[in-house]
Amino acid sequence: MSAFKVDVIARNPKHEELATQPLSALVDTRSELTWLPADLLRGIGITPRRKRVFSTATQQRIEREIGYAILSAEGYETNDEVVFAEPGDMTQLGIRTIDGFGVMVDNIAHRFVATPTIVASNTEKGETFDTLGFCSPQSGSTQSSSRHL
Repeated sequence: MSAFKVDVIARNPKHEELATQPLSALVDTRSELTWLPADLLRGIGITPRRKRVFSTATQQRIEREIGYAILSAEGYETNDEVVFAEPGDMTQLGIRTIDGFGVMVDNIAHRFVATPTIVASNTEKGETFDTLGFCSPQSGSTQSSSRHL
């Protein structure tokens, strides 16, 4: 895997006019959450909501505060939990944020690639969807097959 960075902007979900300057963050698909400097998050009024314990690559256990932010990078946007990174912690974009953007990571071209969101089923209508988005009625249903995108 080839590492690359993107510029990330965090905005306060309660006051969207409060935003960080673009921050260079490592795209890390092995990290669950996005880590941004705590002082910058607090500077735009994002407050910690809880604490969480993490295990580092060296098996050290560390505790960090977690809050909520609107995150944007490369023209994509989502809301997500963010870790209040302390001095010495890496600034990184985690897989939950990447998934929230609705993208895949192209490690060769160092970019995000938009992907369609696949709906697994609509049980109210008795429909199921295959991985290409084709809809098939469940047995006993009188609905015809159609493509939903």
